[in-house]
Amino acid sequence: MTQVAQILSSKSSPQVATIDAQDSVYDAIKQMAERGIGALVVTTGGEIAGIVTERDYARKVVLKDRSSKSTKVAEIMSSAVRYVSPQQTSQECMALMTEHRIRHLPVLDKGKMVGMISIGDLVADIISEQQFTIEQLEQYITGR
Repeated sequence: MTQVAQILSSKSSPQVATIDAQDSVYDAIKQMAERGIGALVVTTGGEIAGIVTERDYARKVVLKDRSSKSTKVAEIMSSAVRYVSPQQTSQECMALMTEHRIRHLPVLDKGKMVGMISIGDLVADIISEQQFTIEQLEQYITGR
């Protein structure tokens, strides 16, 4: 089973994208678009205050006909942040994401944010593990 630390080490940029809670939703969406990501960790005074996602934007700004330039991130973010440690497995993360219907998990090590994993990271890891198993079975069957 793959641990979160291994998944983070395989990412091209393990750095976590953050935004201040008092910044505008427009700035958050702009940053997500520039980075090609779907979520930002929200901070207040350097501490984790929540997480904001494209889903938050769609449901709490667009559908409510609010202005993204005048709405603060703090007004739409999810403040109950689920997180994992580098020692947890990909299966534990998938279970947590499924149970809470979330797509992103910050990774904390001794209280310090060291990365973020997404459902896409976990799916890629599981596909890689399955491909390895298939190759091993094919080698066993053919005697190579």
